[in-house]
Amino acid sequence: MTDGLEDIRHNWRREEVEELFRQPFNDLLHRAHVLHRRHQQVNTVQVSTLLSIKTGGCPEDCKYCPQSVRFDTGLQREELLDTGEVVEAARAARDAGATRFCMGAAWRSPKGRDLERVAAMIGEVKALGLETCATLGMLDAQQAQALHRAGLDYYNHNLDTSEAFYGEIITTRTYQDRLDTLERVRDAGMKVCCGGILGMGESVADRASMLHTLATLPAHPESVPVNQLVRVPGTPLEDAQPLDPLDMVRTIAVARILMPGAHVRLSAGRSAMSDELQALCFFAGANSIFYGEQLLTTGNPGEDADQNLFRRLGLTPEPGPGVPDSLSGGDAKEGVAG
Repeated sequence: MTDGLEDIRHNWRREEVEELFRQPFNDLLHRAHVLHRRHQQVNTVQVSTLLSIKTGGCPEDCKYCPQSVRFDTGLQREELLDTGEVVEAARAARDAGATRFCMGAAWRSPKGRDLERVAAMIGEVKALGLETCATLGMLDAQQAQALHRAGLDYYNHNLDTSEAFYGEIITTRTYQDRLDTLERVRDAGMKVCCGGILGMGESVADRASMLHTLATLPAHPESVPVNQLVRVPGTPLEDAQPLDPLDMVRTIAVARILMPGAHVRLSAGRSAMSDELQALCFFAGANSIFYGEQLLTTGNPGEDADQNLFRRLGLTPEPGPGVPDSLSGGDAKEGVAG
């Protein structure tokens, strides 16, 4: 058996990625699943919890986002949480089985005093034995270095879609702005969490292009979230056409083939997915989920529902600090994803 190093490529051609999307469904899933078993822990899923530490009031115009000041979604703006509130939520997440705690703030980019407060949160959350992740908008090099010094493990900054389709969704920052932030995060020594959103009106070629961009970065993102659009009333995409469920599975499978060593996260929109669809996504290579009933401002399956699903599928959580016996392969044999 090989060590799988030959599977890790950074020279994918876009035509190759588009061809993957055209493969017969079962052939694609077979290839993805073989690579998944070669590079990932079999039947384990990494568990993360996401908390909005500063909600609403974002000046950006991302058409999918209820936190933009440009759209009337009824969302109430909230100021940055106190460190104590964040630590309490992180402790509860750890006790419920999460191994990574993600903090999201609705900013274009963080300001000095706010960044200092977030740095303090990061230190307190790490002291609980959790991996830390944050999504705070664009970063300059100094901000990225400050977050790394504070102990941040992962930084999330999604591409959202292809460069060609990007202008249809966002006009207040460029695609290159996003790539620059990813480079600064990597240069500062943090791990990258970067993916996109399906169901915004993009073509299959756009999905292929987005994944091609990720797969040809100098280093693959350690975490690749694949989101299904949550059609929030009041946003410009509230009437978008529903995503074909098999398109989600195909995209998960292609992401797994392109980036075999990454965690591929089944992210937003999971509450609208059937158990059968989620099972297919796990088979195709998803091995991370968000755990808990809330993702920033949108819903997510409850912990009981996830535990029941993992039990039925024979999944267990990826080992990490803070996983209680009820979730770590004891009598219940429950699993999670992140």
